[in-house]
Amino acid sequence: MKKTLGTAVAASALILGLAAPATASASTPCSISDGACLKLSTNQAWLVYQGNASYGPVPVTHGRPGYETPVGTFSVLRKVRDDWSKPYNAPMPYSVYFTSSGIAFHEGSLTDLSHGCVHLSHDAAVTFFDNLFAGEQVQVVP
Repeated sequence: MKKTLGTAVAASALILGLAAPATASASTPCSISDGACLKLSTNQAWLVYQGNASYGPVPVTHGRPGYETPVGTFSVLRKVRDDWSKPYNAPMPYSVYFTSSGIAFHEGSLTDLSHGCVHLSHDAAVTFFDNLFAGEQVQVVP
């Protein structure tokens, strides 16, 4: 099952002596059962499977002043592997949309704030893209 892929990859990497990807923490600040958790104040995100962190925390950047990432619980709406933001003329690889206004997790700068989206490293963006599915929840906490 894809949801446990991160743990299997981390275990394999440790056995082979390779650097492991971000691994699951004991818990997240969210109350969802399956999906993604984002904590704005610490710039961290997790994947959640059956109530437990299955990947993360990973570093993120999010909305700049005037373009804040909304707080609340949302549903994954759609995924687009190679999207392009027309309003901001910028690539959005591995986009996982969770608001009807176009807010998504996607690969992006971990130093520059966004126009509301959640930027992830390449590896984290691929993992979120591969493991989040339409209808699953995204909870954003302050």
